Amino acid sequence: MAGATTAQRGNPGSDRPARKAGTGSPKPPRTPKSPKPPKASKPAERSGARGPGVRVRRCPVLLAALAAVLLLAGGGTWVLYGSSWLRVEKVTTGGTEVLTPEQVVAAAAVPVGAPLVGVDTDEIADRVRGRLPRIDSVDVVRAWPHGIGLKVTERKPVLLIKKDANFVEVDASGVRFDTVPKAPAGVPVLELNAAGSPSARRFDEDRLLHEAVLIAGALPEPISKATVQVKVGSYDSVVLELTGGRSVTWGSGEQSEAKGRALTALLKAAPKAAHFDVSVPTAPAVSGS
Repeated sequence: MAGATTAQRGNPGSDRPARKAGTGSPKPPRTPKSPKPPKASKPAERSGARGPGVRVRRCPVLLAALAAVLLLAGGGTWVLYGSSWLRVEKVTTGGTEVLTPEQVVAAAAVPVGAPLVGVDTDEIADRVRGRLPRIDSVDVVRAWPHGIGLKVTERKPVLLIKKDANFVEVDASGVRFDTVPKAPAGVPVLELNAAGSPSARRFDEDRLLHEAVLIAGALPEPISKATVQVKVGSYDSVVLELTGGRSVTWGSGEQSEAKGRALTALLKAAPKAAHFDVSVPTAPAVSGS
């Protein structure tokens, strides 16, 4: 009885009858089960730059549109460069006065038969100005579908320099652009005689020519057409010889516009006068009337 009491004490609270001491063998401890390996995840579907697991569907409409764009681009390039539809067939000109259209076309050397879109208009303009110094500016435009247009502006002479039997034309910028055998009507001839001038060292011939050009370019059109000669003796000694034996003391090239207005008023007020002095435009004078 003592042994049974001890066994019951060793397992208090148990409803099962206590094993007798020394009888049977204890149950072996349970071996813990090994954890199941995790299931392999399915590979993510191809998604490009949209992140894993996102399915991208190719849109037939988008692909068709892209193919159409590429086809149109390729066709457009062929039409512009490869076909015979948009090529240079004719060259037109405008704005010529002294020059002829044929001279301008020859100087331009437009590549007839070349694709119109590939024509270098700047190169054509440079060629025209380089070969024809009389041309001041030229505007080259594409006249679709088959033409090139050349709009030119010619230089206008404001002064002539006698050279042997010919005349050198000078524009308002001082550019000597052409030599002609006959003096154009309404353009004065320069007479430069400043060798004995006290200011010859300071104002050489180029400077005096520049002053004469400024004066001739500033003359009002009626006076310019009536001016036969521009005589330069020194920087501040310029005389204009007009038709009808009239003369004008101009002075220097300073205040030329004011002097032109003063001379216009004097010619109206004293049309029969022989000499006019506008060297001081605020105090003009006439004589020999």
